[in-house]
Amino acid sequence: MEQMQYCLRTRGEHGRADTAFLSREQIKKAASFHATLPGYAPTPLVKLDGLAKEIGVGAVYLKDESKRFGLNAFKALGGSWAIADYLKDTLGLEGEVTFDTLRTALAGREPITFITATDGNHGRGVAWTARVLGQKAVVYMPKGSAAERLENIRAQGAQAKITEYNYDDTVRLAARDGEENGWVLVQDTAWPGYETIPTRIVQGYGTLALEIVEQLRDRGEDVPTHLFLQGGVGSFAGAVLGCMVEAYGKDYPITTIMEPNKADCIYRSAAADDGKLHFVTGDMDTIMAGLACGEPCTVVWPVLNSYADAFVSCDDETAAEGMRLLGKSAGDDPVVISGESGAVGAGLLERIMSGRHEELRRALKLNETSRVLLVSTEGDTDRENYRKIVFG
Repeated sequence: MEQMQYCLRTRGEHGRADTAFLSREQIKKAASFHATLPGYAPTPLVKLDGLAKEIGVGAVYLKDESKRFGLNAFKALGGSWAIADYLKDTLGLEGEVTFDTLRTALAGREPITFITATDGNHGRGVAWTARVLGQKAVVYMPKGSAAERLENIRAQGAQAKITEYNYDDTVRLAARDGEENGWVLVQDTAWPGYETIPTRIVQGYGTLALEIVEQLRDRGEDVPTHLFLQGGVGSFAGAVLGCMVEAYGKDYPITTIMEPNKADCIYRSAAADDGKLHFVTGDMDTIMAGLACGEPCTVVWPVLNSYADAFVSCDDETAAEGMRLLGKSAGDDPVVISGESGAVGAGLLERIMSGRHEELRRALKLNETSRVLLVSTEGDTDRENYRKIVFG
Protein backbone atom coordinates (compact mmCIF):
# COMPACT_ATOMS: atom_id res chain seq x y z
CA MET A 1 0.00 0.00 0.00
CA GLU A 2 1.30 3.44 -0.94
CA GLN A 3 2.47 5.49 2.01
CA MET A 4 2.61 9.25 1.66
CA GLN A 5 2.14 12.19 4.02
CA TYR A 6 2.42 15.86 3.26
CA CYS A 7 2.43 19.23 4.92
CA LEU A 8 1.35 22.39 3.08
CA ARG A 9 2.45 25.94 3.73
CA THR A 10 1.01 29.35 2.92
CA ARG A 11 3.63 31.67 1.47
CA GLY A 12 4.80 34.32 3.86
CA GLU A 13 3.45 32.70 7.03
CA HIS A 14 6.95 31.85 8.23
CA GLY A 15 8.61 35.13 7.27
CA ARG A 16 11.44 35.59 4.81
CA ALA A 17 14.70 33.96 5.86
CA ASP A 18 17.93 35.59 4.72
CA THR A 19 19.13 34.14 1.41
CA ALA A 20 21.93 36.65 0.80
CA PHE A 21 24.52 33.88 1.27
CA LEU A 22 23.02 32.33 -1.88
CA SER A 23 22.97 35.52 -3.96
CA ARG A 24 24.23 35.41 -7.53
CA GLU A 25 27.36 37.27 -6.44
CA GLN A 26 28.14 34.64 -3.79
CA ILE A 27 27.35 31.66 -6.00
CA LYS A 28 29.38 33.09 -8.88
CA LYS A 29 32.51 32.73 -6.71
CA ALA A 30 31.90 29.00 -6.39
CA ALA A 31 30.86 28.64 -10.01
CA SER A 32 33.98 30.43 -11.24
CA PHE A 33 36.13 28.02 -9.23
CA HIS A 34 34.21 25.00 -10.52
CA ALA A 35 34.80 26.16 -14.08
CA THR A 36 38.57 25.72 -13.51
CA LEU A 37 38.30 22.10 -12.32
CA PRO A 38 39.31 19.23 -14.63
CA GLY A 39 36.37 18.03 -16.70
CA TYR A 40 33.97 20.82 -15.77
CA ALA A 41 30.99 21.46 -18.03
CA PRO A 42 27.41 22.49 -17.20
CA THR A 43 25.27 19.38 -16.93
CA PRO A 44 22.38 18.94 -19.38
CA LEU A 45 18.97 20.48 -18.79
CA VAL A 46 16.71 18.26 -20.86
CA LYS A 47 13.11 18.97 -21.77
CA LEU A 48 10.91 15.89 -21.50
CA ASP A 49 7.95 16.68 -23.75
CA GLY A 50 6.83 13.06 -23.90
CA LEU A 51 6.68 12.74 -20.12
CA ALA A 52 4.91 16.08 -19.81
CA LYS A 53 2.22 14.96 -22.25
CA GLU A 54 1.89 11.55 -20.62
CA ILE A 55 1.27 12.89 -17.11
CA GLY A 56 -0.67 16.02 -18.11
CA VAL A 57 1.54 19.05 -17.45
CA GLY A 58 2.74 21.76 -19.80
CA ALA A 59 6.47 21.06 -19.60
CA VAL A 60 9.01 19.01 -17.65
CA TYR A 61 12.62 20.16 -17.40
CA LEU A 62 15.18 17.81 -15.85
CA LYS A 63 18.71 18.67 -14.77
CA ASP A 64 20.78 15.50 -15.32
CA GLU A 65 23.55 15.38 -12.70
CA SER A 66 24.80 11.96 -13.76
CA LYS A 67 27.14 13.89 -16.08
CA ARG A 68 28.94 15.87 -13.33
CA PHE A 69 32.78 15.44 -13.42
CA GLY A 70 32.37 11.80 -14.46
CA LEU A 71 31.24 11.05 -10.89
CA ASN A 72 27.59 10.19 -11.64
CA ALA A 73 26.21 12.72 -9.12
CA PHE A 74 26.17 16.43 -8.22
CA LYS A 75 27.82 16.19 -4.81
CA ALA A 76 31.37 17.14 -5.82
CA LEU A 77 30.15 20.71 -6.32
CA GLY A 78 29.75 21.17 -2.58
CA GLY A 79 32.79 19.39 -1.27
CA SER A 80 35.14 20.90 -3.83
CA TRP A 81 34.13 24.48 -3.06
CA ALA A 82 34.31 23.91 0.70
CA ILE A 83 37.80 22.42 0.36
CA ALA A 84 38.90 25.22 -1.97
CA ASP A 85 37.70 27.90 0.43
CA TYR A 86 39.35 26.14 3.38
CA LEU A 87 42.64 25.89 1.49
CA LYS A 88 42.48 29.52 0.42
CA ASP A 89 42.26 30.61 4.06
CA THR A 90 44.83 28.08 5.28
CA LEU A 91 47.36 29.00 2.59
CA GLY A 92 46.72 32.74 2.87
CA LEU A 93 45.83 33.14 -0.80
CA GLU A 94 44.46 36.42 -2.12
CA GLY A 95 41.97 37.05 -4.91
CA GLU A 96 39.97 34.52 -6.90
CA VAL A 97 40.84 30.91 -6.17
CA THR A 98 41.31 28.50 -9.08
CA PHE A 99 42.35 24.89 -9.44
CA ASP A 100 45.77 25.95 -10.76
CA THR A 101 46.43 28.46 -7.96
CA LEU A 102 45.61 25.81 -5.37
CA ARG A 103 47.80 23.19 -7.01
CA THR A 104 50.69 25.62 -7.20
CA ALA A 105 50.32 26.73 -3.58
CA LEU A 106 50.07 23.12 -2.35
CA ALA A 107 53.13 21.89 -4.24
CA GLY A 108 55.84 20.62 -1.92
CA ARG A 109 53.66 20.82 1.19
CA GLU A 110 52.66 17.91 3.40
CA PRO A 111 49.23 16.70 2.18
CA ILE A 112 46.18 17.65 4.23
CA THR A 113 43.72 14.88 5.12
CA PHE A 114 40.01 15.57 4.68
CA ILE A 115 37.48 13.32 6.39
CA THR A 116 33.77 12.94 5.78
CA ALA A 117 30.77 10.68 6.32
CA THR A 118 28.66 9.83 3.31
CA ASP A 119 25.93 7.65 1.86
CA GLY A 120 28.13 7.51 -1.25
CA ASN A 121 28.02 10.51 -3.55
CA HIS A 122 29.36 13.19 -1.21
CA GLY A 123 32.27 11.01 -0.13
CA ARG A 124 33.12 10.22 -3.72
CA GLY A 125 33.16 13.95 -4.48
CA VAL A 126 35.41 14.73 -1.50
CA ALA A 127 37.75 11.88 -2.42
CA TRP A 128 37.92 13.07 -6.04
CA THR A 129 38.66 16.65 -4.97
CA ALA A 130 41.40 15.53 -2.60
CA ARG A 131 42.94 13.37 -5.31
CA VAL A 132 43.02 16.01 -8.06
CA LEU A 133 44.52 18.50 -5.59
CA GLY A 134 47.13 16.02 -4.37
CA GLN A 135 45.65 15.72 -0.88
CA LYS A 136 44.28 12.79 1.17
CA ALA A 137 40.76 11.69 2.08
CA VAL A 138 39.20 9.40 4.68
CA VAL A 139 35.58 8.43 4.13
CA TYR A 140 33.13 6.65 6.44
CA MET A 141 29.85 5.16 5.24
CA PRO A 142 26.79 4.03 7.25
CA LYS A 143 25.88 0.38 7.65
CA GLY A 144 24.01 -1.06 4.71
CA SER A 145 25.89 1.05 2.16
CA ALA A 146 26.28 -0.55 -1.27
CA ALA A 147 29.65 -2.17 -1.94
CA GLU A 148 29.80 -0.50 -5.36
CA ARG A 149 29.56 2.95 -3.77
CA LEU A 150 32.36 2.03 -1.36
CA GLU A 151 34.60 0.85 -4.20
CA ASN A 152 33.86 3.99 -6.23
CA ILE A 153 35.24 6.04 -3.33
CA ARG A 154 38.30 3.84 -2.92
CA ALA A 155 38.95 4.17 -6.65
CA GLN A 156 39.58 7.88 -6.00
CA GLY A 157 42.46 6.96 -3.66
CA ALA A 158 40.62 7.49 -0.37
CA GLN A 159 40.73 5.33 2.72
CA ALA A 160 37.09 4.25 3.04
CA LYS A 161 35.05 1.86 5.15
CA ILE A 162 31.47 0.98 6.03
CA THR A 163 30.70 1.48 9.72
CA GLU A 164 28.20 -0.27 12.00
CA TYR A 165 26.25 2.97 12.52
CA ASN A 166 23.47 4.87 10.76
CA TYR A 167 24.28 8.01 8.78
CA ASP A 168 24.05 10.57 11.58
CA ASP A 169 26.08 8.48 14.01
CA THR A 170 28.64 7.94 11.25
CA VAL A 171 28.88 11.73 10.92
CA ARG A 172 29.59 11.95 14.65
CA LEU A 173 32.25 9.25 14.33
CA ALA A 174 33.93 11.14 11.47
CA ALA A 175 33.87 14.36 13.49
CA ARG A 176 35.48 12.65 16.50
CA ASP A 177 38.15 10.89 14.48
CA GLY A 178 38.88 14.05 12.53
CA GLU A 179 39.43 16.03 15.70
CA GLU A 180 41.62 13.33 17.26
CA ASN A 181 43.82 13.00 14.17
CA GLY A 182 43.97 16.63 13.06
CA TRP A 183 41.98 15.93 9.89
CA VAL A 184 39.62 18.47 8.31
CA LEU A 185 35.93 17.52 8.48
CA VAL A 186 34.00 18.26 5.26
CA GLN A 187 30.33 17.69 6.13
CA ASP A 188 27.09 19.30 4.96
CA THR A 189 25.44 18.62 8.32
CA ALA A 190 25.86 21.67 10.56
CA TRP A 191 25.75 22.20 14.32
CA PRO A 192 26.73 25.04 16.66
CA GLY A 193 30.42 25.74 16.11
CA TYR A 194 30.52 23.86 12.81
CA GLU A 195 28.82 25.97 10.19
CA THR A 196 31.43 27.55 7.88
CA ILE A 197 32.24 24.43 5.86
CA PRO A 198 28.56 23.35 5.63
CA THR A 199 27.73 26.85 4.36
CA ARG A 200 30.43 26.59 1.69
CA ILE A 201 29.08 23.18 0.66
CA VAL A 202 25.61 24.68 0.26
CA GLN A 203 27.04 27.53 -1.81
CA GLY A 204 28.89 24.99 -3.96
CA TYR A 205 25.59 23.29 -4.77
CA GLY A 206 24.41 26.70 -5.94
CA THR A 207 26.48 26.28 -9.11
CA LEU A 208 23.87 23.76 -10.25
CA ALA A 209 21.06 26.27 -9.68
CA LEU A 210 22.97 29.05 -11.43
CA GLU A 211 23.46 26.78 -14.44
CA ILE A 212 19.71 26.09 -14.56
CA VAL A 213 18.81 29.78 -14.44
CA GLU A 214 21.29 30.57 -17.22
CA GLN A 215 20.27 27.57 -19.35
CA LEU A 216 16.59 28.52 -19.19
CA ARG A 217 17.41 32.16 -19.98
CA ASP A 218 19.69 31.31 -22.89
CA ARG A 219 17.05 29.04 -24.42
CA GLY A 220 14.31 31.66 -24.01
CA GLU A 221 12.29 29.42 -21.70
CA ASP A 222 9.85 30.80 -19.15
CA VAL A 223 10.54 30.53 -15.43
CA PRO A 224 9.33 27.14 -14.16
CA THR A 225 6.10 27.28 -12.19
CA HIS A 226 7.00 24.27 -10.03
CA LEU A 227 10.14 22.83 -8.47
CA PHE A 228 10.64 19.42 -6.81
CA LEU A 229 13.72 19.04 -4.59
CA GLN A 230 15.15 16.09 -2.64
CA GLY A 231 15.55 16.50 1.12
CA GLY A 232 18.22 14.47 2.93
CA VAL A 233 19.77 16.86 5.45
CA GLY A 234 18.36 19.67 3.30
CA SER A 235 21.61 21.20 2.04
CA PHE A 236 20.89 20.57 -1.65
CA ALA A 237 17.23 21.60 -1.39
CA GLY A 238 18.04 24.72 0.61
CA ALA A 239 20.77 25.70 -1.85
CA VAL A 240 18.59 25.42 -4.93
CA LEU A 241 15.50 26.94 -3.33
CA GLY A 242 17.50 29.85 -1.90
CA CYS A 243 19.11 30.50 -5.28
CA MET A 244 15.70 30.45 -6.96
CA VAL A 245 14.37 32.97 -4.45
CA GLU A 246 17.39 35.18 -5.14
CA ALA A 247 17.01 34.80 -8.92
CA TYR A 248 13.23 35.17 -9.27
CA GLY A 249 12.07 37.03 -6.17
CA LYS A 250 8.38 36.54 -5.38
CA ASP A 251 7.96 34.64 -8.67
CA TYR A 252 10.12 31.68 -7.60
CA PRO A 253 8.55 28.30 -8.40
CA ILE A 254 6.04 26.55 -6.15
CA THR A 255 8.44 24.24 -4.34
CA THR A 256 7.96 20.75 -2.93
CA ILE A 257 10.58 19.10 -0.69
CA MET A 258 10.60 15.27 -0.88
CA GLU A 259 11.99 12.66 1.51
CA PRO A 260 11.76 8.90 2.07
CA ASN A 261 9.28 8.08 4.80
CA LYS A 262 11.99 6.15 6.68
CA ALA A 263 14.14 9.32 6.93
CA ASP A 264 11.77 12.29 6.82
CA CYS A 265 13.32 14.67 9.37
CA ILE A 266 12.54 17.77 7.31
CA TYR A 267 8.90 16.79 6.82
CA ARG A 268 8.55 16.05 10.55
CA SER A 269 10.11 19.38 11.48
CA ALA A 270 7.77 21.23 9.10
CA ALA A 271 4.68 19.30 10.18
CA ALA A 272 5.35 19.88 13.88
CA ASP A 273 5.85 23.60 13.22
CA ASP A 274 6.94 24.19 16.80
CA GLY A 275 10.22 25.99 16.21
CA LYS A 276 12.24 22.83 16.81
CA LEU A 277 14.06 20.40 14.54
CA HIS A 278 12.74 16.85 14.71
CA PHE A 279 15.14 13.96 14.17
CA VAL A 280 14.72 10.43 12.84
CA THR A 281 16.77 7.69 14.48
CA GLY A 282 17.42 4.03 13.81
CA ASP A 283 18.37 2.27 10.59
CA MET A 284 16.43 4.48 8.12
CA ASP A 285 16.20 1.55 5.70
CA THR A 286 15.30 3.07 2.31
CA ILE A 287 16.47 2.53 -1.26
CA MET A 288 17.01 6.31 -1.40
CA ALA A 289 20.41 5.96 0.28
CA GLY A 290 21.44 9.53 -0.51
CA LEU A 291 18.45 10.82 1.43
CA ALA A 292 18.74 8.48 4.44
CA CYS A 293 19.57 11.25 6.90
CA GLY A 294 17.87 11.87 10.21
CA GLU A 295 18.97 15.37 11.22
CA PRO A 296 18.31 18.55 9.21
CA CYS A 297 21.14 20.96 8.39
CA THR A 298 20.75 24.06 10.56
CA VAL A 299 22.31 26.31 7.89
CA VAL A 300 19.47 25.78 5.41
CA TRP A 301 16.50 24.91 7.61
CA PRO A 302 15.42 28.59 7.86
CA VAL A 303 15.38 28.79 4.04
CA LEU A 304 13.28 25.63 3.70
CA ASN A 305 10.99 26.65 6.54
CA SER A 306 10.37 30.08 5.02
CA TYR A 307 10.06 29.35 1.30
CA ALA A 308 9.00 25.75 0.63
CA ASP A 309 5.33 25.33 -0.25
CA ALA A 310 5.00 21.62 0.54
CA PHE A 311 6.91 18.91 2.39
CA VAL A 312 6.25 15.32 1.32
CA SER A 313 7.21 12.04 2.97
CA CYS A 314 6.91 9.19 0.44
CA ASP A 315 7.64 5.50 0.13
CA ASP A 316 10.40 3.76 -1.81
CA GLU A 317 8.07 2.75 -4.64
CA THR A 318 7.70 6.45 -5.51
CA ALA A 319 11.42 6.57 -6.30
CA ALA A 320 11.32 3.22 -8.11
CA GLU A 321 8.44 4.43 -10.26
CA GLY A 322 10.43 7.53 -11.15
CA MET A 323 13.46 5.43 -12.12
CA ARG A 324 11.33 3.40 -14.51
CA LEU A 325 9.62 6.47 -15.96
CA LEU A 326 12.92 8.16 -16.78
CA GLY A 327 14.76 4.97 -17.76
CA LYS A 328 12.22 3.84 -20.31
CA SER A 329 11.38 7.36 -21.60
CA ALA A 330 8.15 8.55 -23.20
CA GLY A 331 7.67 9.54 -26.82
CA ASP A 332 10.86 11.02 -28.24
CA ASP A 333 12.32 11.85 -24.82
CA PRO A 334 15.93 10.85 -24.19
CA VAL A 335 16.50 8.04 -21.73
CA VAL A 336 17.64 9.44 -18.37
CA ILE A 337 19.50 7.01 -16.12
CA SER A 338 18.47 8.23 -12.68
CA GLY A 339 19.22 6.50 -9.40
CA GLU A 340 17.00 5.97 -6.38
CA SER A 341 17.47 9.42 -4.87
CA GLY A 342 17.62 11.12 -8.25
CA ALA A 343 14.31 9.90 -9.63
CA VAL A 344 11.97 10.47 -6.68
CA GLY A 345 10.81 13.80 -8.13
CA ALA A 346 9.63 12.20 -11.35
CA GLY A 347 7.87 9.46 -9.42
CA LEU A 348 6.14 11.88 -7.08
CA LEU A 349 5.05 14.17 -9.92
CA GLU A 350 3.52 11.24 -11.78
CA ARG A 351 1.68 10.04 -8.69
CA ILE A 352 0.24 13.47 -7.99
CA MET A 353 -0.90 13.93 -11.60
CA SER A 354 -2.37 10.42 -11.79
CA GLY A 355 -5.32 11.46 -9.63
CA ARG A 356 -4.23 9.51 -6.55
CA HIS A 357 -3.58 12.71 -4.60
CA GLU A 358 -6.08 15.19 -5.95
CA GLU A 359 -6.06 17.43 -2.87
CA LEU A 360 -2.29 17.83 -3.12
CA ARG A 361 -2.47 18.44 -6.87
CA ARG A 362 -5.00 21.24 -6.38
CA ALA A 363 -3.06 22.73 -3.47
CA LEU A 364 0.11 22.86 -5.57
CA LYS A 365 -1.83 24.26 -8.56
CA LEU A 366 -0.45 21.57 -10.85
CA ASN A 367 -2.29 21.40 -14.16
CA GLU A 368 -1.87 21.16 -17.93
CA THR A 369 -0.09 24.54 -18.06
CA SER A 370 2.46 23.86 -15.30
CA ARG A 371 6.18 24.00 -16.14
CA VAL A 372 7.89 21.60 -13.75
CA LEU A 373 11.61 21.53 -12.92
CA LEU A 374 13.16 18.30 -11.61
CA VAL A 375 16.74 17.53 -10.67
CA SER A 376 18.09 14.02 -11.15
CA THR A 377 20.78 14.28 -8.50
CA GLU A 378 22.47 10.97 -9.36
CA GLY A 379 22.76 8.30 -12.01
CA ASP A 380 23.03 4.55 -11.41
CA THR A 381 25.47 4.73 -8.50
CA ASP A 382 24.32 1.23 -7.49
CA ARG A 383 24.08 -0.44 -10.90
CA GLU A 384 22.88 -3.80 -9.64
CA ASN A 385 19.94 -2.25 -7.81
CA TYR A 386 19.22 0.06 -10.74
CA ARG A 387 18.93 -2.89 -13.15
CA LYS A 388 16.76 -4.79 -10.68
CA ILE A 389 14.32 -1.92 -10.26
CA VAL A 390 14.11 -0.68 -13.85
CA PHE A 391 14.34 -3.93 -15.77
CA GLY A 392 13.10 -6.47 -13.22
